[in-house]
Amino acid sequence: QVRLVESGGGLVQAGGSLRLSCAAFGSISKIVPMGWYRQAPGKERELVAEITNGGAAMYADSLEHRFTISRGYARNTVYLQMNSLKPEDTAVYYCNIQYLGENIWGQGTQVTVSS
Repeated sequence: QVRLVESGGGLVQAGGSLRLSCAAFGSISKIVPMGWYRQAPGKERELVAEITNGGAAMYADSLEHRFTISRGYARNTVYLQMNSLKPEDTAVYYCNIQYLGENIWGQGTQVTVSS
């Protein structure tokens, strides 16, 4: 069984930064693409950023180059560096992988940006 564990959320003032971490635990036989999604109250879950097993990254257009996704040295770990945070970035952030046909989500970490 594979599970994802996120950390690093919290409360920050507008303009501040946070770094989210996600690690995959369990029997994963290869390096897999990983992604970050977020869901704000009353809104649908949306893609924030993805990174391939080779390290190529893609981002949601709305982020204006404020976020950076990267892989850690440990296998199947991923980070999301968030800079110049805005109140509209407030959401629960989820880590995601797709493995052996299964869509796997972490428990989510709350990010709250105050104005």
